[in-house]
Amino acid sequence: MLKLCLLIAFFGHLLCWYCDCLITYTPDGRFSAKMLNDNEQLSELLKDMPLKRPMRSIMLGVFALIMSFCGFLALSEWMRQFSSVYAVIMLIGAVVFTTCVIPHHVICGLVEWLYIKLGRTADARKAVLDFFKKTSATMIVCYTGLLIFSVAFFIAVFTGTTTLPK
Repeated sequence: MLKLCLLIAFFGHLLCWYCDCLITYTPDGRFSAKMLNDNEQLSELLKDMPLKRPMRSIMLGVFALIMSFCGFLALSEWMRQFSSVYAVIMLIGAVVFTTCVIPHHVICGLVEWLYIKLGRTADARKAVLDFFKKTSATMIVCYTGLLIFSVAFFIAVFTGTTTLPK
C-alpha cells in the first residue's frame, strides 16, 4: 500500500509541476515576481494568455495536491515503525501543508485569471495584489507545515532513527 501511495504521489507531483507551468510560462514569456511591480510589463506578458490556462491549473492542481498528499501520508506511515513521535509530527506537518497549499494554489491561479478577465489594467493589478496579500496566510501556513514535515523527517534520518543511511 505504501508503494502505491508513493506512486500516486509521484504522478501528483508531476501534475502539479504541469499546473505551475501553465500559470508561469505564457505565450509571451516567463512570469517573474518582479513583473508585479510594473503593470505595463505584466500586461504585455499576459496579453495572449488564454483564460483556460489558469483555470485548468486551478482545477488540475487541486487533484494534483491531493495526490501528492498520498506521498506525505506514506512517508509518515513508514516512519511509524521507527518512531511514532516523528510519524505524528510528520503527519501533522503534511496535513497542515496540504490543507493550506490547496487554497494557496487556487488563489495563485485565481489572481492571474482575474487580472486577465478584468482587462490587465493597473486597477486590476492593484485589486489582485491586494487580494493575494490578504490571503497570504495560506502560503505562510502551508510552507510552515512543509517545514515541520521536512525537519522531522531530516532529524529522524540524520540521528539514525530510520534505516536510511545518514
